[in-house]
Order: sequence, then structure tokens, then C-alpha cells
Amino acid sequence: MTPRQRGTRLASETMAFVLAGGRGSRLMELTDRRAKPAVFFGGKTRIIDFALSNALNSGIRRIGVATQYKAHSLIRHLTRGWSFMRAERNESFDILPASQRVSEDLWYRGTADAVFQNIDIVQDYQPTYIVVLAGDHIYKMDYTVMLEQHCQTDADVTLGCIEVPRAEASGFGVMHVGEGDRVISFIEKPADPPGMPDKPDMALASMGIYVFNTKFLFDLLNEDAHDPSSSNDFGKDLIPKIVASGKAIAHRFSESCVRSAHEAEAYWRDVGTVDAYWESNIDLTDILPALDLYDTTWPIWTYSELTAPAKFVHDEPGRRGTAISSLVSGGCIVSGTELRRSLLFTGVRTNSYAHVNETVILPYVTVGRHVRLNRVVVDRGVNIPEGLVVGEDAAFDAHRFRRTDKGICLVTQAMIDRLHA
Repeated sequence: MTPRQRGTRLASETMAFVLAGGRGSRLMELTDRRAKPAVFFGGKTRIIDFALSNALNSGIRRIGVATQYKAHSLIRHLTRGWSFMRAERNESFDILPASQRVSEDLWYRGTADAVFQNIDIVQDYQPTYIVVLAGDHIYKMDYTVMLEQHCQTDADVTLGCIEVPRAEASGFGVMHVGEGDRVISFIEKPADPPGMPDKPDMALASMGIYVFNTKFLFDLLNEDAHDPSSSNDFGKDLIPKIVASGKAIAHRFSESCVRSAHEAEAYWRDVGTVDAYWESNIDLTDILPALDLYDTTWPIWTYSELTAPAKFVHDEPGRRGTAISSLVSGGCIVSGTELRRSLLFTGVRTNSYAHVNETVILPYVTVGRHVRLNRVVVDRGVNIPEGLVVGEDAAFDAHRFRRTDKGICLVTQAMIDRLHA
């Protein structure tokens, strides 16, 4: 059997379970009305589309998505963009909102509990393997490579991992591995992350991707659910327990990342802060961006609205619709505005004499005349009033808007409304 055939067989016996219930509070007001996985990214997609597309492109056709925090925007996106799975082709796509299935007074208490409360639904499909995925990271990965390693090593759990700078690792589960990449220790979000023996300035961090044999996982979840001392979380409870008394194997992202000929690095980003979110979106405007969204061999599936083409109008001195090193989505009208190194989502309208530089503008924003935006993130549906200047006076911006330590301003409609209160 060829590697491709083995991968296809393993994918057909696998269900992907995507954890998409988290808020992502470090994104500040961007997650006031939507969960982090539902946040817009890259001009057309949502963050969750990357994990879902990886599963689909890997050949996994059984997918469940657990939702909880302010899930309406996410559920609406999933029903519009991911409803093409067909039962007659042995495909399924289940949206699993927290619905007190186990107890009338319990929502999802942790990541492990989110799977436990849906065991009966998963059992109906009888998968041999389960891939548990975090729904809030940007990356391209072939999960069948990880599935093959899981089977070959006879692991109780296989953990996706990536090297990150030690100074940034306190937000991750950090592991230490021995011979054969067996995980010797696992610490969830340590205050002082341990470095790698051969790279003391780097740490081996969990990607929140786990592969289990279904029966093993269900037995473990049942045991954990009846442990009153457990927080019912994979990183805090289940994984450390397996590391201590079972066989946990690390899978390095570099072995299964998907890269086009134009991608120099194994791309993985946690866009969990306003700064990281802005940077990852603006990076897409580079001539050769680190993430290739134009790679048709590994498409990022999403809900695509029916829109007219982007339009650029006016050709007068100081009033010329132009876009330099920028991404402009369908339905946008750039009317007498100069865009530089910016990203416009669907349906944005910009008006005459405005200047937009290094700015991420989410869908259906209107930018008034004579507006100047520099290093800004504008939330969905905001109306930027005529003459507003953002990104040129740090103290003034910090008083009116959300301004990060790196100088990125987040603008929402509530902030705009307060200007006129």
C-alpha cells in the first residue's frame, strides 16, 4: 500500500473534533460579539476555516465543531459555508453548541468536557481515530501524516508541536521529549517555560492538536468526568496523565505542514492578540507573503458571498482610487482613496481624499472623505466619519480608541459613537 493509499484509508476512519468555544479575550473588542474562531482573517475567510480546510483537504469527511461563547456569528458562518457535506457520501458536519446534554446545569466545563458531552454523537459515526483540533490558529497541515505516525508508534496520544521562542511559550502547553520523540513531561502554560536541550532559547509547544484511538479517548474521558478534582481540560488534565502513565508521542509540525513553492517557512500563527492579528493580515500584502493563500492545491474553504468585483474610481490629482501592495476583496469601492499595504474585506467603501496605510478593514466599513488611517484595525460595519485621523497622535488615539503597546489602534462603532456623545 502506498503512503497516499494509507493516508486515504486512515482519513476515512477518522473524525475531526474542532474546539471552537473560546472567546479569545486578548483580541479585545474584536471578540465582544463573536468567538475567536469566527474572527475574520485574510480578506475572505474566518480563523476557523483553516482547521476545517486542513481536515477536508486531508480527506477527513467526518467533522464536529463544538461552540459555546457568543456562537451565533460562528454558527451562521458554518451553516452557510460548510453545509456541503453529504450523508450519502459518508460525510457529516455537526455543529455542537453547549446544550447541557449531560446535566441541566452544566455547559462545557473544559476542552475535554466538550468532547465528553458529545460522546453519543461521535459514537454514531464509529470512527477508529479522533483528531482533536483547536479552531483558532492559522496554518496549513496534512493530518494524515500525523495519523500515520500515531499508528506506527502505537501511541496513546500523538501531540502536534511546534518550536516557539521560549519568551513566548508561557501561553502554550510546553513539552520535553526523549528518544523517539516520546513526551517525558508536559506543563500547561508555565510561567517559566523550559527550553529545549539543544536550543535553550526555544521551547517545544503544543499546537492543541491531538490524535487518539477513539476507544482509548472515550475511556479516558469517562474516567476524567467522574474525577471531582479535574478541570476537564486536555492540556491541564488528560495529557499530563497520559504522559505520566501512558505513551505520548510528539509530532513535529515541520513534518506535516503544507507549503507551496512560494512559502519558505512552516507557517503557523496564533493571532490571539490585536498586534498579532494586525501583523498576520498585513503580512499578506508582501510580494511573497509567508502564507500563500493563492495555493490551489490546498484551498482554504469558506463561505463566499456573491459580490460585484472591486471597483476603483476617480483619476484626479489628490483624488485617485489606487491600491499599492494591498488586498481588496469583492464588493469594495475605492473612490478617490489611496491605499498602501492594506487589506480590505468584503463590501468596504472608501471615499475621496482618504489615505489608508497598513490598515486592516473588516467587512462593510465605510470610510469618509479626508480620513487618514495608519496602522489600524477597523471592526465590521463601522462608519468612519469624515476627516477622522487615527494613527498619528499616540496620546490622542489612546484616549479615544484601543491602542496597543506596539501602536496598533483598534476602532469599533461604539468607540466612534462615543466621539459624538
